[in-house]
Amino acid sequence: MDIAPRIIEWQARAGRHGLPWQQTRDPYRVWLSEIMLQQTQVSTVLGYYARFLSRFPDIAALAAASQEEVMPYWAGLGYYARARNLHRCAQTIAADWQGEFPRDPADIETLSGIGRSTAAAIAAFSWDRRAAILDGNVKRVFTRYFGIEGDPSKREIEKRLWDLADAALPGTGEYDAGMPAYTQGLMDLGATVCTRGMPACTRCPLAQGCSALATERQLELPTPKARKAIPEKTTAMLVIQAAGQVLLQQRPQKGIWGGLWSLPEFSHAQAPVHALQALCGAVPASFSTLAPFAHVFTHYRLLAQPCLAELAAPCPPPADCRWFDTRTLDQVALPRPVEKLLLGLYGDTPSLLPA
Repeated sequence: MDIAPRIIEWQARAGRHGLPWQQTRDPYRVWLSEIMLQQTQVSTVLGYYARFLSRFPDIAALAAASQEEVMPYWAGLGYYARARNLHRCAQTIAADWQGEFPRDPADIETLSGIGRSTAAAIAAFSWDRRAAILDGNVKRVFTRYFGIEGDPSKREIEKRLWDLADAALPGTGEYDAGMPAYTQGLMDLGATVCTRGMPACTRCPLAQGCSALATERQLELPTPKARKAIPEKTTAMLVIQAAGQVLLQQRPQKGIWGGLWSLPEFSHAQAPVHALQALCGAVPASFSTLAPFAHVFTHYRLLAQPCLAELAAPCPPPADCRWFDTRTLDQVALPRPVEKLLLGLYGDTPSLLPA
Protein backbone atom coordinates (compact mmCIF):
# COMPACT_ATOMS: atom_id res chain seq x y z
CA MET A 1 0.00 0.00 0.00
CA ASP A 2 1.70 3.17 -1.22
CA ILE A 3 -0.51 6.01 -0.04
CA ALA A 4 1.69 7.18 2.87
CA PRO A 5 4.57 8.56 0.72
CA ARG A 6 2.12 10.41 -1.49
CA ILE A 7 0.32 11.96 1.48
CA ILE A 8 3.60 12.99 3.15
CA GLU A 9 4.88 14.60 -0.06
CA TRP A 10 1.57 16.37 -0.65
CA GLN A 11 1.39 17.64 2.92
CA ALA A 12 4.86 19.19 2.62
CA ARG A 13 3.87 20.87 -0.62
CA ALA A 14 0.20 21.77 -0.22
CA GLY A 15 -0.90 21.01 3.33
CA ARG A 16 -1.53 23.37 6.22
CA HIS A 17 1.57 24.55 8.10
CA GLY A 18 0.70 27.80 9.88
CA LEU A 19 -1.73 26.63 12.54
CA PRO A 20 -0.53 27.41 16.08
CA TRP A 21 -0.71 23.81 17.31
CA GLN A 22 1.54 22.76 14.41
CA GLN A 23 4.38 24.81 15.87
CA THR A 24 4.76 22.68 18.98
CA ARG A 25 5.55 19.16 20.14
CA ASP A 26 4.07 19.85 23.57
CA PRO A 27 1.49 17.07 24.11
CA TYR A 28 -0.67 19.38 26.25
CA ARG A 29 -1.08 21.86 23.39
CA VAL A 30 -1.51 19.11 20.83
CA TRP A 31 -4.15 17.44 23.02
CA LEU A 32 -6.01 20.73 23.56
CA SER A 33 -6.16 21.38 19.82
CA GLU A 34 -7.36 17.86 19.05
CA ILE A 35 -10.20 18.12 21.58
CA MET A 36 -11.23 21.60 20.43
CA LEU A 37 -11.20 20.54 16.77
CA GLN A 38 -13.69 17.73 17.37
CA GLN A 39 -16.96 18.84 15.75
CA THR A 40 -15.59 22.39 15.39
CA GLN A 41 -14.03 24.25 12.45
CA VAL A 42 -10.43 25.48 12.56
CA SER A 43 -11.47 29.12 12.10
CA THR A 44 -13.63 28.94 15.23
CA VAL A 45 -11.02 27.11 17.31
CA LEU A 46 -8.17 29.60 16.74
CA GLY A 47 -9.42 32.28 19.13
CA TYR A 48 -10.53 29.81 21.79
CA TYR A 49 -7.22 27.98 21.64
CA ALA A 50 -5.20 31.16 22.26
CA ARG A 51 -7.45 32.36 25.09
CA PHE A 52 -7.49 28.97 26.79
CA LEU A 53 -3.70 28.74 26.76
CA SER A 54 -3.31 32.27 28.06
CA ARG A 55 -5.28 31.27 31.16
CA PHE A 56 -4.20 27.60 31.44
CA PRO A 57 -0.70 27.42 29.91
CA ASP A 58 0.05 23.86 31.04
CA ILE A 59 -1.46 20.73 32.58
CA ALA A 60 -0.66 21.88 36.11
CA ALA A 61 -2.58 25.14 35.66
CA LEU A 62 -5.60 23.37 34.21
CA ALA A 63 -5.59 20.67 36.87
CA ALA A 64 -5.40 23.25 39.67
CA ALA A 65 -8.37 25.24 38.36
CA SER A 66 -11.99 24.59 39.27
CA GLN A 67 -14.45 23.53 36.63
CA GLU A 68 -16.26 26.84 37.10
CA GLU A 69 -13.04 28.64 36.16
CA VAL A 70 -12.61 26.48 33.07
CA MET A 71 -16.09 26.62 31.56
CA PRO A 72 -16.10 30.34 30.54
CA TYR A 73 -13.12 29.60 28.30
CA TRP A 74 -15.18 26.97 26.48
CA ALA A 75 -18.56 28.73 26.35
CA GLY A 76 -19.73 28.97 22.75
CA LEU A 77 -17.68 26.03 21.44
CA GLY A 78 -20.48 23.57 22.17
CA TYR A 79 -20.27 19.88 23.08
CA TYR A 80 -19.45 20.89 26.64
CA ALA A 81 -18.64 17.37 27.79
CA ARG A 82 -15.33 17.97 26.00
CA ALA A 83 -14.43 20.72 28.45
CA ARG A 84 -15.45 18.67 31.48
CA ASN A 85 -13.42 15.71 30.24
CA LEU A 86 -10.47 17.98 29.46
CA HIS A 87 -10.46 19.26 33.01
CA ARG A 88 -10.90 15.77 34.50
CA CYS A 89 -8.13 14.43 32.27
CA ALA A 90 -5.69 17.13 33.45
CA GLN A 91 -6.44 16.23 37.05
CA THR A 92 -5.82 12.55 36.30
CA ILE A 93 -2.48 13.29 34.64
CA ALA A 94 -1.44 15.47 37.56
CA ALA A 95 -2.45 12.83 40.12
CA ASP A 96 -1.59 9.55 38.39
CA TRP A 97 1.10 10.43 35.85
CA GLN A 98 3.20 12.88 37.87
CA GLY A 99 1.99 15.68 35.62
CA GLU A 100 3.55 14.13 32.50
CA PHE A 101 1.40 13.16 29.53
CA PRO A 102 1.65 9.38 28.87
CA ARG A 103 3.35 8.49 25.59
CA ASP A 104 1.80 5.14 24.73
CA PRO A 105 -1.40 5.55 22.69
CA ALA A 106 -3.01 2.74 24.72
CA ASP A 107 -2.34 4.68 27.93
CA ILE A 108 -3.53 7.96 26.42
CA GLU A 109 -6.78 6.27 25.37
CA THR A 110 -7.59 5.47 29.02
CA LEU A 111 -7.89 9.19 29.83
CA SER A 112 -11.25 10.96 29.98
CA GLY A 113 -12.61 12.10 26.65
CA ILE A 114 -9.81 10.61 24.52
CA GLY A 115 -10.65 7.90 21.99
CA ARG A 116 -8.40 5.72 19.89
CA SER A 117 -8.00 8.16 17.01
CA THR A 118 -7.30 11.18 19.22
CA ALA A 119 -4.80 9.19 21.30
CA ALA A 120 -2.96 8.19 18.12
CA ALA A 121 -2.87 11.78 16.85
CA ILE A 122 -1.44 13.08 20.14
CA ALA A 123 1.24 10.38 20.17
CA ALA A 124 2.11 10.90 16.49
CA PHE A 125 2.42 14.69 16.70
CA SER A 126 4.23 14.72 20.03
CA TRP A 127 6.59 11.72 19.78
CA ASP A 128 6.41 10.28 16.22
CA ARG A 129 4.55 7.24 17.50
CA ARG A 130 3.37 4.98 14.70
CA ALA A 131 -0.38 4.82 15.34
CA ALA A 132 -3.36 5.14 13.00
CA ILE A 133 -6.02 7.84 13.16
CA LEU A 134 -9.57 7.46 11.89
CA ASP A 135 -11.62 10.59 12.44
CA GLY A 136 -14.57 11.56 10.27
CA ASN A 137 -12.43 13.17 7.56
CA VAL A 138 -10.12 10.16 7.35
CA LYS A 139 -13.09 7.79 7.13
CA ARG A 140 -14.29 9.77 4.13
CA VAL A 141 -10.87 9.61 2.44
CA PHE A 142 -10.54 5.86 3.01
CA THR A 143 -14.09 4.91 2.02
CA ARG A 144 -13.64 6.75 -1.26
CA TYR A 145 -10.10 5.61 -2.01
CA PHE A 146 -10.71 1.94 -1.17
CA GLY A 147 -14.34 1.89 -2.35
CA ILE A 148 -15.77 0.83 1.01
CA GLU A 149 -19.57 0.67 1.00
CA GLY A 150 -21.76 0.69 4.08
CA ASP A 151 -22.32 3.07 6.98
CA PRO A 152 -18.85 3.85 8.44
CA SER A 153 -20.35 4.09 11.91
CA LYS A 154 -21.36 0.42 11.81
CA ARG A 155 -18.99 -1.83 13.71
CA GLU A 156 -18.05 -4.13 10.82
CA ILE A 157 -17.37 -1.24 8.43
CA GLU A 158 -15.41 0.70 11.05
CA LYS A 159 -13.27 -2.36 11.83
CA ARG A 160 -12.47 -2.74 8.14
CA LEU A 161 -11.46 0.93 7.97
CA TRP A 162 -9.25 0.58 11.07
CA ASP A 163 -7.50 -2.41 9.46
CA LEU A 164 -6.85 -0.32 6.34
CA ALA A 165 -5.65 2.62 8.46
CA ASP A 166 -3.16 0.39 10.26
CA ALA A 167 -1.93 -1.13 6.99
CA ALA A 168 -1.47 2.30 5.38
CA LEU A 169 0.90 3.65 8.06
CA PRO A 170 4.40 4.67 6.96
CA GLY A 171 7.38 2.63 8.21
CA THR A 172 7.31 -0.59 10.18
CA GLY A 173 8.64 0.18 13.67
CA GLU A 174 7.14 1.67 16.82
CA TYR A 175 8.24 5.16 15.80
CA ASP A 176 8.54 6.84 12.42
CA ALA A 177 9.75 10.37 11.68
CA GLY A 178 7.14 10.70 8.94
CA MET A 179 4.20 10.21 11.30
CA PRO A 180 3.49 13.91 12.04
CA ALA A 181 3.43 14.79 8.32
CA TYR A 182 1.41 11.70 7.42
CA THR A 183 -1.13 12.28 10.19
CA GLN A 184 -1.47 15.98 9.40
CA GLY A 185 -1.66 15.18 5.71
CA LEU A 186 -4.61 12.84 6.20
CA MET A 187 -6.39 15.50 8.24
CA ASP A 188 -5.65 18.21 5.68
CA LEU A 189 -6.69 16.00 2.79
CA GLY A 190 -10.10 15.31 4.30
CA ALA A 191 -10.64 18.90 5.42
CA THR A 192 -9.53 20.75 2.28
CA VAL A 193 -9.58 18.40 -0.74
CA CYS A 194 -11.63 15.24 -0.17
CA THR A 195 -14.51 17.26 1.23
CA ARG A 196 -18.06 16.05 1.75
CA GLY A 197 -19.89 18.05 -0.90
CA MET A 198 -17.40 19.10 -3.59
CA PRO A 199 -14.21 17.00 -3.52
CA ALA A 200 -11.36 18.58 -5.51
CA CYS A 201 -10.22 15.37 -7.16
CA THR A 202 -7.88 17.14 -9.60
CA ARG A 203 -5.79 18.33 -6.64
CA CYS A 204 -5.82 15.07 -4.73
CA PRO A 205 -2.56 13.14 -4.25
CA LEU A 206 -4.60 9.93 -4.09
CA ALA A 207 -6.49 10.46 -7.36
CA GLN A 208 -4.52 7.66 -8.96
CA GLY A 209 -5.96 4.45 -7.57
CA CYS A 210 -9.04 6.07 -6.01
CA SER A 211 -11.99 3.71 -6.40
CA ALA A 212 -14.62 6.42 -6.00
CA LEU A 213 -13.03 8.61 -8.68
CA ALA A 214 -12.65 5.70 -11.09
CA THR A 215 -16.32 4.78 -10.74
CA GLU A 216 -17.64 8.36 -10.32
CA ARG A 217 -19.03 7.61 -6.86
CA GLN A 218 -17.39 10.47 -4.95
CA LEU A 219 -20.75 11.79 -3.78
CA GLU A 220 -22.10 8.32 -2.98
CA LEU A 221 -19.29 7.45 -0.58
CA PRO A 222 -19.19 7.34 2.36
CA THR A 223 -22.57 5.63 2.43
CA PRO A 224 -24.87 8.07 4.24
CA LYS A 225 -26.65 7.09 7.43
CA ALA A 226 -30.36 6.46 7.23
CA ARG A 227 -31.92 9.78 8.19
CA LYS A 228 -34.30 9.92 11.09
CA ALA A 229 -36.76 12.68 11.80
CA ILE A 230 -35.35 15.01 14.45
CA PRO A 231 -37.75 15.19 17.40
CA GLU A 232 -38.73 18.51 18.90
CA LYS A 233 -38.77 19.45 22.55
CA THR A 234 -40.26 22.57 24.08
CA THR A 235 -39.34 24.57 27.13
CA ALA A 236 -39.97 27.99 28.64
CA MET A 237 -37.26 30.17 30.17
CA LEU A 238 -37.39 32.90 32.78
CA VAL A 239 -35.29 36.02 32.34
CA ILE A 240 -35.50 37.42 35.87
CA GLN A 241 -33.88 40.83 36.25
CA ALA A 242 -33.59 43.28 39.13
CA ALA A 243 -31.36 46.28 39.80
CA GLY A 244 -29.12 45.66 36.78
CA GLN A 245 -28.73 41.96 37.53
CA VAL A 246 -30.08 38.78 35.97
CA LEU A 247 -30.72 35.48 37.76
CA LEU A 248 -29.00 32.47 36.20
CA GLN A 249 -29.20 28.81 37.11
CA GLN A 250 -26.30 26.38 36.81
CA ARG A 251 -27.08 23.35 34.68
CA PRO A 252 -26.42 19.83 36.01
CA GLN A 253 -22.95 18.54 35.16
CA LYS A 254 -24.38 15.78 32.96
CA GLY A 255 -26.61 16.49 30.01
CA ILE A 256 -27.10 19.40 27.63
CA TRP A 257 -25.08 22.52 28.51
CA GLY A 258 -23.63 20.64 31.48
CA GLY A 259 -22.13 22.96 34.11
CA LEU A 260 -23.00 26.16 32.23
CA TRP A 261 -25.06 29.04 33.60
CA SER A 262 -28.40 29.26 31.85
CA LEU A 263 -31.88 30.68 32.38
CA PRO A 264 -34.25 28.88 34.76
CA GLU A 265 -36.63 26.69 32.78
CA PHE A 266 -40.21 25.59 33.34
CA SER A 267 -42.81 23.71 31.33
CA HIS A 268 -45.32 25.42 29.07
CA ALA A 269 -48.06 23.89 31.20
CA GLN A 270 -46.97 26.05 34.14
CA ALA A 271 -47.86 29.75 34.28
CA PRO A 272 -44.71 31.93 34.19
CA VAL A 273 -45.71 33.88 37.31
CA HIS A 274 -46.25 30.63 39.20
CA ALA A 275 -42.88 29.34 37.99
CA LEU A 276 -41.21 32.50 39.28
CA GLN A 277 -42.93 32.23 42.64
CA ALA A 278 -41.95 28.55 42.92
CA LEU A 279 -38.33 29.39 42.10
CA CYS A 280 -37.70 32.25 44.48
CA GLY A 281 -41.00 33.24 46.06
CA ALA A 282 -41.11 36.60 44.28
CA VAL A 283 -43.90 38.49 42.53
CA PRO A 284 -42.80 40.43 39.43
CA ALA A 285 -43.26 44.18 39.20
CA SER A 286 -43.74 43.68 35.46
CA PHE A 287 -43.89 40.72 33.13
CA SER A 288 -43.65 40.24 29.34
CA THR A 289 -43.28 37.48 26.78
CA LEU A 290 -40.23 37.63 24.50
CA ALA A 291 -39.79 36.27 20.99
CA PRO A 292 -39.36 32.46 20.94
CA PHE A 293 -36.22 30.88 19.50
CA ALA A 294 -35.10 27.46 18.25
CA HIS A 295 -31.78 25.69 18.78
CA VAL A 296 -30.76 22.44 17.05
CA PHE A 297 -28.79 19.85 18.97
CA THR A 298 -27.40 16.62 17.54
CA HIS A 299 -30.45 14.54 18.41
CA TYR A 300 -33.30 17.02 18.74
CA ARG A 301 -34.56 20.55 18.10
CA LEU A 302 -35.30 22.72 21.11
CA LEU A 303 -38.08 25.30 20.90
CA ALA A 304 -37.80 27.83 23.73
CA GLN A 305 -40.19 30.53 24.88
CA PRO A 306 -38.43 33.14 27.05
CA CYS A 307 -40.38 35.34 29.46
CA LEU A 308 -39.02 38.52 31.05
CA ALA A 309 -39.82 39.26 34.69
CA GLU A 310 -38.74 42.50 36.38
CA LEU A 311 -38.41 42.40 40.17
CA ALA A 312 -38.35 45.45 42.41
CA ALA A 313 -35.28 44.01 44.16
CA PRO A 314 -33.20 40.82 43.87
CA CYS A 315 -34.77 37.88 45.70
CA PRO A 316 -32.71 35.35 47.67
CA PRO A 317 -31.48 32.92 44.98
CA PRO A 318 -32.02 29.13 45.23
CA ALA A 319 -28.94 27.00 45.88
CA ASP A 320 -28.18 26.40 42.19
CA CYS A 321 -28.86 30.01 41.13
CA ARG A 322 -26.87 33.24 41.30
CA TRP A 323 -27.41 36.89 40.45
CA PHE A 324 -25.04 38.24 37.77
CA ASP A 325 -24.38 41.85 36.82
CA THR A 326 -25.63 42.27 33.25
CA ARG A 327 -22.49 44.28 32.45
CA THR A 328 -20.16 41.37 33.23
CA LEU A 329 -21.85 38.53 31.37
CA ASP A 330 -18.73 38.18 29.24
CA GLN A 331 -17.17 36.47 32.25
CA VAL A 332 -19.95 33.87 32.52
CA ALA A 333 -20.06 30.49 30.78
CA LEU A 334 -23.35 30.77 28.87
CA PRO A 335 -24.89 28.47 26.25
CA ARG A 336 -24.76 30.11 22.84
CA PRO A 337 -28.54 30.63 22.38
CA VAL A 338 -28.84 32.08 25.89
CA GLU A 339 -25.89 34.35 25.18
CA LYS A 340 -27.64 35.61 22.03
CA LEU A 341 -30.85 36.21 23.94
CA LEU A 342 -29.12 38.22 26.65
CA LEU A 343 -27.21 40.13 23.99
CA GLY A 344 -30.50 41.25 22.51
CA LEU A 345 -31.71 42.38 25.91
CA TYR A 346 -28.64 44.07 27.31
CA GLY A 347 -26.95 45.41 24.20
CA ASP A 348 -23.28 44.51 24.48
CA THR A 349 -22.05 41.38 22.74
CA PRO A 350 -20.44 39.06 25.28
CA SER A 351 -16.93 38.54 23.88
CA LEU A 352 -16.46 35.30 25.83
CA LEU A 353 -13.35 36.66 27.56
CA PRO A 354 -10.96 39.52 26.96
CA ALA A 355 -8.42 38.70 24.28
